[in-house]
Amino acid sequence: MFNSILLLIAIVPALFFSFVNSMRFELKSGEPKCITEDIMSNAMTVGNYSVVNPNEGSPIPDSHKITVRVRSPYGNNYHFGEHVTSGNFAYTTVEAGDHTVCFSVLDHEPSITVNIDFEWRTGISAKDWYKIAKKDHIEVMESEIHRLYQIVTYIHDEMYYLREREAEMQELNIATDNKMFIFIFLSIIVCLSVAGSQLWYLKVFFERKKVL
Repeated sequence: MFNSILLLIAIVPALFFSFVNSMRFELKSGEPKCITEDIMSNAMTVGNYSVVNPNEGSPIPDSHKITVRVRSPYGNNYHFGEHVTSGNFAYTTVEAGDHTVCFSVLDHEPSITVNIDFEWRTGISAKDWYKIAKKDHIEVMESEIHRLYQIVTYIHDEMYYLREREAEMQELNIATDNKMFIFIFLSIIVCLSVAGSQLWYLKVFFERKKVL
């Protein structure tokens, strides 16, 4: 009973505070497709991709081989696979922000469509704790406690990251409000100046015409 409760406690937060993206999508030749995820720094991320064979039992044709590139928010390359049918990547993020995985197929005439299976895991879900337990001969309970500790640490880091992003957004909003206030103030001054100039011009005009 205690083991079941502990396992439930370990799994539920992981579902909310880790990212798992498993999909199958179509990729047309000459039309790159990118997938982006906002990931905090010092987070483990793992990805696996493979081309779906259009002809079961036969080798995948060269026309269906893809190019894959994984980049950080500042354009640093973490993975590059050229003219491949499958591959994987794993790294610990250094930069926080939008990490991007881009897929492309060489342009063909006529155009072809390639189906790709892609799985992207980040955070606690990127670690296979049961394999770790089996490899290191750790007891199941100790493995779950260690898993729970890692989840709590990840939640703490994630909350701290979100607080930093919130502070950045608040600073941006304050800066935008200040710029808008200055713009409105200058607009009012310009409008009043133009109105005053028009009144002065009309006064001078009517005085010359001896209307006033």
